[in-house]
Amino acid sequence: MNESLAEPRAHFVPLVMPGWKTAVSWISAVVLAIVFLSAGLFKITDTQTAAVLMHQARVPESLSLLAAVLFGIAETTSGVLILLPRFRRWGAISTGVLLAAFITYIGINYGALHGQDCTCFPWLKRTVGPGFFAGDGAMLLMAVLAGMWSRTASGLRTAFVILGAVAVLAGVSYGVSAARVTGVKAPESITVAGQPYSLQQGKIFVFFFNPECLHCLDAATRMSQYNWGDTRVVAIPTQEPQFGPGFLERTKLKAALSNDLQPMKAVFPFVNAPAGVALENGREKAPITKFEDQEPGATLKQLGFVK
Repeated sequence: MNESLAEPRAHFVPLVMPGWKTAVSWISAVVLAIVFLSAGLFKITDTQTAAVLMHQARVPESLSLLAAVLFGIAETTSGVLILLPRFRRWGAISTGVLLAAFITYIGINYGALHGQDCTCFPWLKRTVGPGFFAGDGAMLLMAVLAGMWSRTASGLRTAFVILGAVAVLAGVSYGVSAARVTGVKAPESITVAGQPYSLQQGKIFVFFFNPECLHCLDAATRMSQYNWGDTRVVAIPTQEPQFGPGFLERTKLKAALSNDLQPMKAVFPFVNAPAGVALENGREKAPITKFEDQEPGATLKQLGFVK
């Protein structure tokens, strides 16, 4: 009798992933891709703002810009990799590592950051609290599922090409942003509460006021009602600096108080208080001279300094 008929020849059939596992992997990958691409592209297209947010999250100011660029590249690359089935497992690993590192960092600094806005993902407004760990823990679980139920990754050279393309995009974006910077350059820093206070990052409104001026009092009281968003306010008294703290307390204007009038007035001259200057990334965006009726709110809103 023919041996092939007497005993079937052994052979192996590739295992097929159950449909529900494939669906879960795809859903997890798409959700994580949206989150990480949004966060990463935000950082590499608006690096200065991202650096300010990094500093607010207790990253040293000297490292905040570098951190914004590097995390932007890492998040964008991870978002691309996890979306592509060929690289999904590598993308899942990189997103998982980033999420684990972020959770650990927030945990270490939880006491200082509790209750603060967590705007690493610009379209998802969150505050640091128990819910933060639940949300990021859920995303970490999705990263595990997306990677575990995906095929073995291949094409390391292509993955590095994607990384290089994202890095080039980040470099070009930063170069274009830097080339657009115009306006009078502000001093590197001023003194607030005895400590250096940088004027080089983000949006800052500098308010020159006379503590004994009723016009200044009215303007500051109205400005205390503005939604400043990420804009910082620096108040500088033009005279009687000892009355500055009482002025801010009375008007309820939340501002950093500095007495460095002369170095600031030398760069941004004005005639009488109240006066102001809108700074963006260390450069003058516009002088503010009107403080009646709807001003300076209308002008500041047009400039994007208030919401």
